[in-house]
Amino acid sequence: MSSQPWQTLPDRMALLRRRNLLAAGVRAFFNARGYMEVETPYVVPAPGEEVHLRARRAGDGWLNTSPEFAMKKLLAGGSGPVFQLARVWREEPWSDTHAPEFTMLEWYDLHDDMGRLMQETFALLQATLPPEVNCKGVVTRLDEPEYLTVAEAFTRHVGADVLATAGDAPALAAQAGVRLREGEGWEDLFFRLMLERVEPHLGRDRATFLTHWPAAQAALARRCPEDGRVAERFELYVCGIELANAFVELTDAVEQRVRFQEDRARRHALYGEDWKMDEAFLEAVEALPACAGIALGFDRLVMLAAGARRIADVLWLPEI
Repeated sequence: MSSQPWQTLPDRMALLRRRNLLAAGVRAFFNARGYMEVETPYVVPAPGEEVHLRARRAGDGWLNTSPEFAMKKLLAGGSGPVFQLARVWREEPWSDTHAPEFTMLEWYDLHDDMGRLMQETFALLQATLPPEVNCKGVVTRLDEPEYLTVAEAFTRHVGADVLATAGDAPALAAQAGVRLREGEGWEDLFFRLMLERVEPHLGRDRATFLTHWPAAQAALARRCPEDGRVAERFELYVCGIELANAFVELTDAVEQRVRFQEDRARRHALYGEDWKMDEAFLEAVEALPACAGIALGFDRLVMLAAGARRIADVLWLPEI
């Protein structure tokens, strides 16, 4: 008979104590910087608008996949800078670094400076983690991060100009020296190359901020004023693990609606079932102040702090 999660608790208590200390450290960090801790509903009318989002139904609503929509409504209402340790659900299989139910650390400040958000994010790492972290056999120093644009990463690791070939899957495949798979579009190929050729090099000896994503992957981020081909978005990698995803937030409700409609059409074509548009969120976007925000996987942060090899080891009751 296999052991139950509660039966492994004695073996995991040191890791879980580290989890509690880390949560206290995170709260102290944001409280000292003038952020307000908030709590938003877990059951929401719309869990998000990403094309490949796999959400879990809860009665007449959905379990939230991110508190982003709710927290932006608070910003529009005048909350000021806010943070949250939120429970979220994404219907993706268990792995060493993912649980279908997990904790997201998300925060928003009232500025539109991507560099400032990266500095604050790295300051959080330095305030809550050891100077050197070791996770899944990868050691990363937290003294000075690497800053790398997506275009630079594709030039270095794929040998392709990802911006010049944007939207042209055959051209990107030719430059990358790969064959297109049946039905594979540009975005599918982009993420295949990211996974196979780019991500294995990120966040190894140093933490990596991967910045300035192609406009097609803008999601809820603002396009870069200096170069409309890219969005003011970054992801953070530490010990080879994707730790966070951040935007200078889009505050144009008209453009946001257009993006949502395009994503909804693609999602419906692929998966059928859908949810209603969150009109209250789009109304809030019209009143949204200039802001930047980030979603960071708190359980993965605990893995880094504790040197754990599996996300299940740092969850109190991992129901696998």
